[in-house]
Amino acid sequence: MEMNATYTSLVAVGDSFTEGMSDALPDGSYRGWADLLAARLAAREPGFRYANLAVRGKLIGQIAEEQAPLAASMGADVVTLVGGLNDTLRPKVDMGRVRGHLEAAVETLAPACGQLVLMRSPGRQGPVMERFRPRMEELFAIIDELAARHGALVVDLYGAPVLGDQRLWHADRLHLTDEGHRRVAEAVWQALGLPAEEDWRTPLLPSPPPGWATRRVHDARFAREHLLPWIGRRLTGRSSGDGRPAKRPELLPYGATADERLP
Repeated sequence: MEMNATYTSLVAVGDSFTEGMSDALPDGSYRGWADLLAARLAAREPGFRYANLAVRGKLIGQIAEEQAPLAASMGADVVTLVGGLNDTLRPKVDMGRVRGHLEAAVETLAPACGQLVLMRSPGRQGPVMERFRPRMEELFAIIDELAARHGALVVDLYGAPVLGDQRLWHADRLHLTDEGHRRVAEAVWQALGLPAEEDWRTPLLPSPPPGWATRRVHDARFAREHLLPWIGRRLTGRSSGDGRPAKRPELLPYGATADERLP
């Protein structure tokens, strides 16, 4: 990408990762890497516009059908598409269908924006993730193939060991902390050809691992507060995003909301 390129608009498409979970603000809402990236781009370009169509829990078929056409209609300079990981975490998944939905989303978005950005999502270290790792890597191979075919950028978060560090993951073990989201924003910033402010891949400083008793307390809290509700939603066919609107459904000047629409 050209260094110091100019971008006047950004549309973010995806699931909870792009919605910003679990980078919580004091009011209980979520910020996340896409909001952080938009803020930095807005500081460079007066009148910068931003939309975030992401909704937690969405599968790639829903993203392709509900978000991609709307994002394409906005004609943004940059569109980010991150999806499919929720599919790979289901007990059963048809990776052929995942490929088809991803292809449809990319084919809709790539010709309709200045630059499409895809990602190889980060993967937390730990035994639970090992069960799903082959599916994740198959998903990332599809993403690489589609990016090469359609001229999209790929931000390789999965290949950065620091983003596997458990200290960058929320207690739910599914979403990044504020520091994790900050590093993702820097990764996308650099992928867009903008001047680096830091090396987002820098490892965290070493720290003593938690003791056995502390780990057991954390495991019990995780099971009670996060794992069991997640299993319950899977068994009943519900999603954490059911009925939830996109966090920023219109392409508006950064800082404006739908209630502050310019004339």
